[in-house]
Amino acid sequence: MARVFEYFVVCGIGPEIRTLDGSKGYHGPEYCYLSSVLDQFPPLNHSLYPPPPPQLSTCVLPAGVQFYSSGFDSEDPSTFPRTYPIVLTEGDGSKIYVSCISFRDPVSEDIAEAYRIPANSFADKCICLVSRWPSFRILRNALEEIYSLCFLSDGSSKPLWDVISHLVSNVPLPTPGKNRVLFAIENCLLSVEAPPKEGLPHADISFQPLVQLLDVDNLITLFTAVLLERRILLRSNKYSLLTLVSEAICHLIYPFRWQHVYIPLLFFSGVDYIDAPTPYMMGLHSGVDTSNLAMDGVVVVDLEYNRICTTEEIPPIPEPELSSLRGDILKLLYPNVVGIDRMNAGGSSEHYSKVCSKPWGEEHDLQLRFIFLKFLASILGGYRNFIENTGTQVFNAQAFLKKRSRSTNQPPDPMITQFLDSQGFLDYLERGLGSDENNSNLLDKLQDTIGRGQNPTSILPSSSAEPEVITISDPDIGTSGSGAKYTYDRFPSNVRTEEQEEKRRQILASASGSFEYSGKLNSPPSMLVSKDSKDSLSPIERAAERERMVLDIKVKLQGLWLRLLKLGATDDPLSSFEYGTILALIESDAEGIGGSGFVECIREHIHSGWHCQLTEEQFIAVKELLKTAISRATSRNDVSTIRDALEVSAEMFKKDANNVSDYVQRHLISLSIWEELRFWEGYFDYLMDRFSSKSANYTSLVSAQLITVASHMAGLGLPDTDAWYMIETIAEKNNIGYKQFIQLRGFLSHIQQLRIGYWGLSSIKGQSSLSNGMPSPLSKDATNDDQQPAEASGIGRSWVQSMFSREASSRSHSFSRVRKWTSDAANENGTPRKQDSTAGGKKIQSNIRIIRGHAGAITALHCVTKREVWDLVGDREDAGFFISGSTDCLVKIWDPSLRGSELRATLKGHTRTVRAINSDRGKVVSGSDDQSVLVWDKQTSQLLEELKGHDAQVSCVRMLSGERVLTASHDGTVKMWDVRTDTCVATVGRCSSAVLCMEYDDSTGILAAGGRDAVANIWDIRAGRQMHKFLGHTKWIRSIRMDRDTVITGSDDWTARMWSIARGTCDAVLACHAGPVQCVEYSSSDRGIITGSSDGLLRFWENDDGGIKCVKNVTIHSSAILSINAGDHWLGIGAADNSMSLFHRPQERLGGFSGTGSKMSGWQLYRTPQKTVAVVRCIASDLERKRICSGGRNGLLRLWEATINI
Repeated sequence: MARVFEYFVVCGIGPEIRTLDGSKGYHGPEYCYLSSVLDQFPPLNHSLYPPPPPQLSTCVLPAGVQFYSSGFDSEDPSTFPRTYPIVLTEGDGSKIYVSCISFRDPVSEDIAEAYRIPANSFADKCICLVSRWPSFRILRNALEEIYSLCFLSDGSSKPLWDVISHLVSNVPLPTPGKNRVLFAIENCLLSVEAPPKEGLPHADISFQPLVQLLDVDNLITLFTAVLLERRILLRSNKYSLLTLVSEAICHLIYPFRWQHVYIPLLFFSGVDYIDAPTPYMMGLHSGVDTSNLAMDGVVVVDLEYNRICTTEEIPPIPEPELSSLRGDILKLLYPNVVGIDRMNAGGSSEHYSKVCSKPWGEEHDLQLRFIFLKFLASILGGYRNFIENTGTQVFNAQAFLKKRSRSTNQPPDPMITQFLDSQGFLDYLERGLGSDENNSNLLDKLQDTIGRGQNPTSILPSSSAEPEVITISDPDIGTSGSGAKYTYDRFPSNVRTEEQEEKRRQILASASGSFEYSGKLNSPPSMLVSKDSKDSLSPIERAAERERMVLDIKVKLQGLWLRLLKLGATDDPLSSFEYGTILALIESDAEGIGGSGFVECIREHIHSGWHCQLTEEQFIAVKELLKTAISRATSRNDVSTIRDALEVSAEMFKKDANNVSDYVQRHLISLSIWEELRFWEGYFDYLMDRFSSKSANYTSLVSAQLITVASHMAGLGLPDTDAWYMIETIAEKNNIGYKQFIQLRGFLSHIQQLRIGYWGLSSIKGQSSLSNGMPSPLSKDATNDDQQPAEASGIGRSWVQSMFSREASSRSHSFSRVRKWTSDAANENGTPRKQDSTAGGKKIQSNIRIIRGHAGAITALHCVTKREVWDLVGDREDAGFFISGSTDCLVKIWDPSLRGSELRATLKGHTRTVRAINSDRGKVVSGSDDQSVLVWDKQTSQLLEELKGHDAQVSCVRMLSGERVLTASHDGTVKMWDVRTDTCVATVGRCSSAVLCMEYDDSTGILAAGGRDAVANIWDIRAGRQMHKFLGHTKWIRSIRMDRDTVITGSDDWTARMWSIARGTCDAVLACHAGPVQCVEYSSSDRGIITGSSDGLLRFWENDDGGIKCVKNVTIHSSAILSINAGDHWLGIGAADNSMSLFHRPQERLGGFSGTGSKMSGWQLYRTPQKTVAVVRCIASDLERKRICSGGRNGLLRLWEATINI
């Protein structure tokens, strides 16, 4: 029986307390804390229904949990309970509807005692009803009645959790259009029914808030932005409005569906996702600060002030459809004003008058939805004639636009052109070429009805017969006879099992400092025996003591491992006591007993007959534990543990929703040990010793063991070229014949093809495109190695990231293009290396300095280079200074050589965000959103000139020789200024839209610029002419680099292109990314190209036999690459995942690479040990002094100094 209510869930402060940033323990009422699931019905061991979504506890309390000194106060509105709906989206796009009531509830006494929280404290708690059926009203009414039963003085006639269990277990879903279900909660009678399927989809919300909060013009603007799939952010100080408006606008675009990320209520700590480059619709409380975010192109809808703002133009709806739509909405909302001069002669206006004379209700909602459906039918009139019913079912958009242009005598409209290219329209066609699942598409019916001249409203189903009433009664009500009432002073806890009580006691005991193993886990096993005791023992006694200790740890591990596997299907192993203890034993063990013992436990369990199948949650936990064990073993050079872990990982697997087996081994590819030839040589020798036999043929034995090695390489997902390099090397050392070489090559190719067939064919054609192993068809592996896996915020963020991953997947239609924002992969592809740099190479000892001074996000950063300030005397003291600009409107000059007092000057003058900075020997120039360009004296910090002439924000500035300044702006112009006369010398370039990037070669006078018009423009400034308009990109150009005759551009169309100025041609298209190419860089020393994308990939390209190929592919970043800065031997990368990475290329004298090999693949990675608190926004490098500085959204500069001279 399908039920209306799937789950009742209580969320709040549990026994394990963490702040939103992951810090354990209670830190005071001024902090916000992570929410966790406290109780639920059905319980965790219930197997008939899927568990509630793991992100639920994070999302129902978006601001986190706060502590208070007092509870509900009838005189203080801030203490009142708050009720609101939220909508969660699953990985497959299905929606989960949740009604919430949050309130202040007393903190449990045992939690308060364990964490030393002041007595009589209160904390946020939230009760929720979860359903997969979109009935917001019944969810809210039922939840409010449960809340009232708990806290009203009358109480309930039976225990509250008995009332909840009856409600969740016994109320069935009504049959649409056929029956109505009546049920009672104590004395409150509630009913639920569903309308017939023939009409508009069921929308159990009121559209009145939407039309009350936004005027008609803003409503149409928002509707257009949703149709065109822009990035949309709703702001309000009321949670309910964010969800109701989001749901309402999604219903207004019927029969089309929103295909992208959909989070009507975003938890506060996920605010950085607003800068995601892909389309989304998200709602955010207006109290959350977004001033540190770029917000470029985001459509911000302020529901409190009826205001919509965006930096990207939204094309208007064409006429006459716009006037018709606007008129119909006004007629519905203000009938007395629209028809004040019209004599009422009956007809359709009479119907509107009858509707609008009543208070707003369901009929108004229906009329509003029908108005927008009629509009869509109008702009898509005759679209079915342009569906080409071929094998791919393509819609001929060009022919449709030409037909519309002929009928309207207007050129093709941008709004309709963009809409026909949207995912929503394509999805509509794919769902049946104009016929939905029920063969009753109202859009087609409406077009046919209008074409026949009939009344459009006739397509709506008429009211059917009265539905059959189904009554659900509670047999326990009124039968006890005692008349007892159950009242509560707090929301009661459900009955816990003995295992749950034990687990709770262990967590609280650990928090209070009396946990049994706490002392042992804080020191390595080798230190468990005191120094005095060890000194008094003989060598034999010490050996026996150590053996006893090892046995004790292995026994504990075996018990913990078996208990981990026995956790219920709805338990979260990552937050379990068993997982935490195993992880602590592995991490705190300097001698490797914990790691080797854990792997041995798994191996013994497999040998005992275990089937090796794991649940989804167990799979993630085991994978993380094995990764930790292998990493620790690698640092100790413990090869035996590594090879044992490799073998057991090939046995354990999970089954996804498609019944596809996914093995743990495939998720260990990020570990660097697999790139080392020495490991595979050692593993091969181990296999040879293990299986050697005098009777066996040596060649056959070598071939058999190499096949085993190749199988593990394929299971890990090593690229075919890398795997074959190592197989070939080992085979040559063992002198096998050419026939065996051919067989090995054939076998490796065969299993690689099997792997491709198993996981799907990659659409990425660059070198080593399978570097990470093919992603699982159901990927939920989004654990961050730098954070505690048990964090509730990590679960919430993983949910958001999985939605963006689903978005990338829907765009590319291939699992191989899915890029997760949080990835556990940190591998590099390209030319195979014989030894990993982190294991055998020389490491950089980095000195990281945090520099504070800005009050807003760093939006511009520039390094004063030696070339800028060089003169005949030599280097000036300001060489190596960094200059930063921020959203706080300030420009600051920093001297890194003055540790602790780096700030040299603060330049004031701008009134809005600073976007661009440059300098020369004596001046600093900056451009801002205030449309001005300011020039300062670098030595005195005095403002010299204010250059005004641009009509929009300034995006680029460049100081030139001869006291000239070159600037570019969102007004589409590039201007040259003479600083001495404070005048614009000339507008040297004009683009049809905003200029986002610019490059200038002062030696040749060649200027290159690109932006929102997707055109790379080339001008010869000295000749005063435009040389080329390079056409080829289809979306914004984000980055441009120029070196002599070569221009490289990166675009939102997921490609980078290389152009020749002399020939005026496109020499290459670099199309291996699965997202917009945010930045490009040219490495002049080896004439290679480096590209970074929002898919998190960093690709290295170089010329090869007249063409260009990708020779290295790096996936260490789990989000968009924002900036790349390259020098001869250093490379700095900044990404949106709060990280910055350093690459270094040794000189040839170090023996790193030969002159005939791949040069671009010689870059070696050195990554910073910790991420910054805020997302990296910009990077500048001082390669002369080996300094790299990054600017974050938190206003901090992070300066790195490489202290080893290589």
